[in-house]
Amino acid sequence: MTGLPRPASGDPAALDAMAAAEKIRAGRLTSEALVRACLDRIAVRDEAVRAWTHLDPETALAAARAADRSEPQGLLHGVPVGIKDVIRTAGMPTGMNSPHHQSDGPTQDAAAVEILRHHGAIVLGKLDTVEFAVNGQRAATRNPHDPARTPGGSSSGSGAAVADFQVPLALGTQTGGSVIRPAAYCGVPAMKPSWGSVPIEGMRSCSASLDTLGWYGRSVRDLALLWRAFQWQAALPVAPQIAGLRIGLCLSPVADLLQPPALAALAMAAEALRGAGAEVIPVELPEPEGARLCEAHKTVMQGEMRATFLNEALRFPDLYPELRGIVTAPMQDDFLDALDFAAAMRPRTDALFAPFDAVLTPSAPDVAPIGPENAGSALCNRIWTLLHLPVIHLPLPHGPGLLPAGVSLIAPRGRDAALLRTATALEGLFATCPPRGA
Repeated sequence: MTGLPRPASGDPAALDAMAAAEKIRAGRLTSEALVRACLDRIAVRDEAVRAWTHLDPETALAAARAADRSEPQGLLHGVPVGIKDVIRTAGMPTGMNSPHHQSDGPTQDAAAVEILRHHGAIVLGKLDTVEFAVNGQRAATRNPHDPARTPGGSSSGSGAAVADFQVPLALGTQTGGSVIRPAAYCGVPAMKPSWGSVPIEGMRSCSASLDTLGWYGRSVRDLALLWRAFQWQAALPVAPQIAGLRIGLCLSPVADLLQPPALAALAMAAEALRGAGAEVIPVELPEPEGARLCEAHKTVMQGEMRATFLNEALRFPDLYPELRGIVTAPMQDDFLDALDFAAAMRPRTDALFAPFDAVLTPSAPDVAPIGPENAGSALCNRIWTLLHLPVIHLPLPHGPGLLPAGVSLIAPRGRDAALLRTATALEGLFATCPPRGA
């Protein structure tokens, strides 16, 4: 394990997106200086991390210089962002880590990219992914804390690039655990919002009732900044007092799979919350329904993949065998039952979690495994994706020689802004915890 080298003091690459945006707006930092700092960091670290599939430094610098010549407009004026390479980006290839799509060059942005550009963001480049954000060919990306480890999939490059100070913000996608798991393995905040609350037009679809855009930042306020960009005239969340908060603690139906680092992170978070005056209350999903959620997720996802990847199977006889097998398999008899079960469980789970300011749950069963073929387990994430809940990952401090671990905060559907408020308060609290393993 080599550890993650941090940028030098005063290096603009070390800024979170909110601080960078504020400095650019105030005239204390230029977008060009920030973009150059990110490109310099990539040049030094790319051989070890390999997060990017496409970079065009001159185009990014030209856009930054244009931003510096104009009056600040939008929430992200002059701030660079990275885009997962299953999301269409005008003028840049969208290869999806598939040998069949390396020459694809869309002329139109995905809706999310268009929104970010409207807010003044500089698109720095495209970030590596597991093939089609599903399976097959693995990303070349390595975990910035230890190159022998996976950064997680499928938003491999997005999580690693933000964690490694190569870009302050990045978009990812999640159908199972593809935003939250890389955040946990790379030790960086991330958000998967409520299903349907942000546009997904222009990203490679996998499962229509599960696909969700998500994002990474250096802080919760970065996550809130992007949330504001995707909501019409939304206000920044104001952090509540921790004393008096009611926090649920849900080990979830996969509790028996949790390894010591995940359990230690949950215990550390719960202890810190109690010490700050919050009430931490165990809560569990109803049985036997809770135990069915992971299997229902798999049934729904694979059932919908039969339609979304049919065109690939018809065009490419050498499509990787697992995906071809899903497309060509008969529809499972329990597909409609799984859809109905998920629909019935969503309001029940909303009601179960409604009394809490947030619910604490594991982000991953363990730290990042040796990669790259093993991209890690999404079992801690699939049930919340199936239930359409908003999720925020918060990293927790860890001692030298240890890999990152953290926790997820979840809330009922549609309570994304409230969840961001709670996460803003808890981020500061968790930062004061003694490092795991100290």
